[in-house]
Amino acid sequence: MRILILANYANGLYLFRKELVESFIADGHEVYVSVPFDDNCIKLERLGIKLIKTNLDRHGVNPLKDQALFRSYLKMMKELKPDVVLTYTIKPNIYGGFAARLKKIPYICNITGLGKAIEGGGLLSKVLIKLYKISTKKAVRVFFQNEKNRKVMQDRGIALNNSDLLPGSGVNLTEHPFREYPPETDGIRFLAVVRIMKDKGIREYLDMAEDISNRHPEAHFELVGEYEEDERALYEPRINDLVARGILKYYGHIDNVEEVMTKSHVVVHPSYHEGMSNVLLEAGACGRPILCSNINGCKEAVDAGKSGLLFEAEDVSSLTASVEKILSLDEDSRRDMGACGRGFIERSFDRNIIIGKYKDLLNRIKD
Repeated sequence: MRILILANYANGLYLFRKELVESFIADGHEVYVSVPFDDNCIKLERLGIKLIKTNLDRHGVNPLKDQALFRSYLKMMKELKPDVVLTYTIKPNIYGGFAARLKKIPYICNITGLGKAIEGGGLLSKVLIKLYKISTKKAVRVFFQNEKNRKVMQDRGIALNNSDLLPGSGVNLTEHPFREYPPETDGIRFLAVVRIMKDKGIREYLDMAEDISNRHPEAHFELVGEYEEDERALYEPRINDLVARGILKYYGHIDNVEEVMTKSHVVVHPSYHEGMSNVLLEAGACGRPILCSNINGCKEAVDAGKSGLLFEAEDVSSLTASVEKILSLDEDSRRDMGACGRGFIERSFDRNIIIGKYKDLLNRIKD
């Protein structure tokens, strides 16, 4: 089959769907990927895909640019004549799904998360809901990554008869093996891996780190992630100050997060919205206790009380209390929580589960 994949970010596709793409190629399928060009595209090309460079503004809401994207998808499908189209994230889902519907090409959508654009209400939310209704109506399948997201959309008349759930993007358990819990000789290292922006809970993490550091010198706080450019000015001075004062270690963006995660003792994820947090799935696979927001898309990755603790999103005091609680445990208890997390991820989030679901759908389409 000729498979066309529409995505908005090359590195995201590589990190979380590489194994799916590799399985398609191994089965003899011809795979094309439409994505905005950046240096990460080289990683995709090395897998054996054929790259289609596509202009797509991931964050902007510009009707003229979106119309141009829709037209480019129509032209792409007319020329390529794919047997099936796979779409990921909001703009490829909406404009790519609608284009595939018009061209009568089977298509599969993956709604990786809703975010504030839909959940926040208002005019933009209403427009997006209407567009999603149109674009997903004839989809072979509309995948969601947690039950709440599916219910939110189905309550609005979307994917009533063609939905299914995936365990997020799953985890490659071979590439993310269990890592022995490091000795706490030099203290307890807490790690957050987030884009530096409000909705990922960065303010709460920084406030908590400063507070806890004043009372628990054994606690050390680390941060991995790149700035969301339009919010850089809000957080860069604060992060620089905490680094200068020895409260925070900031790595910036790194490709191999596991190197840092392996040396950590606890992973913290204070996000406001998630489809399914890949950071938490990888932290659980690594064997690290988890502290995360009590929201859909995070809490599913934790066997609460056994592999980690939940706290309320957007609540510094709740986050701080969860850190205090895990600090009150002994080293063996934290180690046992991490080992429990590995078993939980193995049972529920093996990436092969996702590959199997997509292969089943492709076989149905082919037949």
